[in-house]
Amino acid sequence: MQAFTRLDGLVVPLDRANIDTDMIIPKQFLKSIKRSGFGPNLFDQLRYLDEGQPDQDCKHRPLNPDFILNQQRYQGAQILLAQGNFGCGSSREHAPWALLDYGIRCVIAPSFADIFYNNCFKNGILPVVLKDKMVNQLFVEVQQYLGYRLTVDLQAGLIKSTTGNEIKFFIDAFYRHCLLNGLDDISLTLEHEDAIKLFEHRHRQRCPWLFDD
Repeated sequence: MQAFTRLDGLVVPLDRANIDTDMIIPKQFLKSIKRSGFGPNLFDQLRYLDEGQPDQDCKHRPLNPDFILNQQRYQGAQILLAQGNFGCGSSREHAPWALLDYGIRCVIAPSFADIFYNNCFKNGILPVVLKDKMVNQLFVEVQQYLGYRLTVDLQAGLIKSTTGNEIKFFIDAFYRHCLLNGLDDISLTLEHEDAIKLFEHRHRQRCPWLFDD
């Protein structure tokens, strides 16, 4: 998993509450478990004017000109600004996969669904919870300033805006450690590799009849 330390990124505003995981990545795209290739279908129902199908080439599909991701000023955005209860609905891990594959490394919102929030940390995405007033101010600024960017410093727990504003945010110490060091569940387990090998060696000595060799 790619570590997250400090990100200076363009911001795209999705001014809508209760964005569920089916809206983030619709159900017909859940057959693959490769964790990659989901970016073109991120927000598929909102992004395109037709209905997307698995393995379809999205390059020539008709785009919805009113959807925020299709506007030229937000191309290449790495920070998604959203409203409350982001990632609600079913617990599909494909949702953070799709965001990450598109290029989103940080989502800022007043609140997140719990399972989606946890899945973000397991996939190298930083979900930042800010008060409604702060989020709404960011929505105002991103609309006012072309090329609006934020610098998100996980080490310092600080967000700096193009306009010079500074916002503190809090992340649980365990999640912070995992993101800063690029540790997913497998990597966390492998941190104890020596202890695991020692246990297996002793277990083999104590119970040799459990092993074929």
